[in-house]
Amino acid sequence: MKTNQELQKDVQDAIRWEPLLNAAEIGVTAKDGVITLTGTVDSYYKKVEAETAAKNVAGVKAVAEEITIKYGDYGKKSDTEIANEVLNAWKWNWEVPEEKIKVKVENGWVTLEGELQWNYQREAAKKAINTLSGVLGVSNNIKIKSESHDAIEKKDIECALERNSSIDDLDITVDVKGSNVKLTGTVNSFYAKDEAEQIAWNAPGVWTVDNELVIEYDN
Repeated sequence: MKTNQELQKDVQDAIRWEPLLNAAEIGVTAKDGVITLTGTVDSYYKKVEAETAAKNVAGVKAVAEEITIKYGDYGKKSDTEIANEVLNAWKWNWEVPEEKIKVKVENGWVTLEGELQWNYQREAAKKAINTLSGVLGVSNNIKIKSESHDAIEKKDIECALERNSSIDDLDITVDVKGSNVKLTGTVNSFYAKDEAEQIAWNAPGVWTVDNELVIEYDN
């Protein structure tokens, strides 16, 4: 296992390697696999990129993100301007059924609500907001309610996991109750944990996924 100092340096290097972040003032501390990010950036997108860069480093088990966003005069927007830009961004994205989503903006914080059939639609709705100026944060409260009335096939999810070369040999257990899928076991990276969850979400009829996979790195 990496020492705290080694993990801290690896995360710092990963953040500096990102073109958008190499000049950003982001502080990194590491303790027992938990990374804490602090500092100030000038866009919400940079905040998201910093968290993603940290998660992709081998040895990271969790990320506590405490980065502050401070826009210059050019990046400041009123809540009304942000809301209009969100709606406009969705209009050009075929993955987002905008008529089914409600957006609220308060002091730069965007809250999304509504019901969609698929998780990829919910993720696309949030992703379209990441690069908009003026945004300080996003709460994605959209619920998934699939119109499929077929029972979720546990075996189909297990087979989909086995087909994926990055997670086919990992210890993942799938439990299905009604419209809920629960994943338990161990994986060797944040990527594998997220990939397994996305595969579970792709099953028709899934409304919720409880991802309880534990990240354990090889010594």
